[in-house]
Amino acid sequence: MNVKTVFACLLTFFLAERLLAEDVGWSQFRGPGARGISENERLPVHWSATENVAWKTDLPGRGWSSPIVAGNRVFLTSVINQGESEDPKKGLYFGGDRPTPPDSLHQWMVFCLDLETGDVLWKRQVHAGKPTTAIHLKSSFASETPVTDGVRVYAYFGNIGLFCFDLQGELIWEKFLTPQKTRNGWGTAASPVLHKNRVYLVNDNEDDSYLLALDKNTGEEIWRIKRDEKSNWSTPYVWVHDQRTEIVTPGTGKVRSYDLSGKLLWELTGMSTITIATPYEHDGLLYISSGYVGDRRHRPIYAIKPGASGDISLADNEDANEWIAWCQKMAGPYNPSTLIYDERLFVLYDFGFMACFDTADGAPIFKRQRIPNGRAFTSSPWAYGGLVFCLNEDGVTYVIKVGEDLEILHANELAEDDMAMATPAIVGQRLLIRTAARIYCIEKGVTSDREE
Repeated sequence: MNVKTVFACLLTFFLAERLLAEDVGWSQFRGPGARGISENERLPVHWSATENVAWKTDLPGRGWSSPIVAGNRVFLTSVINQGESEDPKKGLYFGGDRPTPPDSLHQWMVFCLDLETGDVLWKRQVHAGKPTTAIHLKSSFASETPVTDGVRVYAYFGNIGLFCFDLQGELIWEKFLTPQKTRNGWGTAASPVLHKNRVYLVNDNEDDSYLLALDKNTGEEIWRIKRDEKSNWSTPYVWVHDQRTEIVTPGTGKVRSYDLSGKLLWELTGMSTITIATPYEHDGLLYISSGYVGDRRHRPIYAIKPGASGDISLADNEDANEWIAWCQKMAGPYNPSTLIYDERLFVLYDFGFMACFDTADGAPIFKRQRIPNGRAFTSSPWAYGGLVFCLNEDGVTYVIKVGEDLEILHANELAEDDMAMATPAIVGQRLLIRTAARIYCIEKGVTSDREE
């Protein structure tokens, strides 16, 4: 092999590694910008348990974390109970409290699948033992979605710790965290986020809530800010705008935003008594929602301007102020995050209703309407191709045309055992749907006879 050939091989290898590092695919919960949207025109619109299924892979254990993708690798988390697990019931959450931790051996696992085939490339156990804290019947011990920078993957299990792997499955570092009690023993769910060389975690619980910044290369703690907050399940959002970069942390007591040193920038009160949905930015405004179904006074959606400082809370008679562009005080969803697509803000409600608002001023485009036979929704909606997709707990996806009214085109059904609470991932022309039993890779115009 001559010098030119060697140089060409090295250059190809370098470019491939660089592309792998840059093409992080669907790198976090709800993908780029935590928005849940794609512009790919070749994504599927119709599917079933067999139609337009490139592959499907059964997964052991239980986990409601979403899949993420880096290059040609799909990452998921799951926790396997070596004893008997009570089956979660479809529908809403009342009556699902299980305050006593299960008395059986559990295995906390990270899985890596091949995006092209669904084959399991590697799996790693990060912890084994009896859980020291409880979870709600509808929850899981693997509800936090991993995050990746395209070179490493960071898998977080609340009340266990954060684990950093390279894409080949080599453990780079691990950081175990002190278990904390959550409200009614419901468990944890807030996912980690990455920004430059840091990983940020919010752990809002009943005893010792905090925001934590870690070095993504070493796991070393950079700072920890104590939060005067009780249990929440909202993933933080790193908001980068012209004036600064800030870490937005929705909470039941207050929404708070911090700078990159952990200094408080602004805060607001007026959320519902349980906060779950993830914030995001669109066209210069930050959108935050909180809509516990049992609240009668506060279920808001806020559109917030950049550059705020201090207490920006609305007065009781206000729907806007210097820093809040608009607010719909009783429009927020409970579990699903809102979705902005085609300058419309779509709200999917757990009970099977949808509403739509104008992003410019918050005015209703159409008021709350029922999705026929929709039942319970936990997953967040997503959009592409002029359509909005809503996946319910029965594994049925309702395909909705973007317009001036709620127009449902059709519904895509999966198998009977495909209970669905995880939010899907979109990568290229593929849609990845995780259910209680398996993960599907949906792709237009393909058929696979493969069964796991």
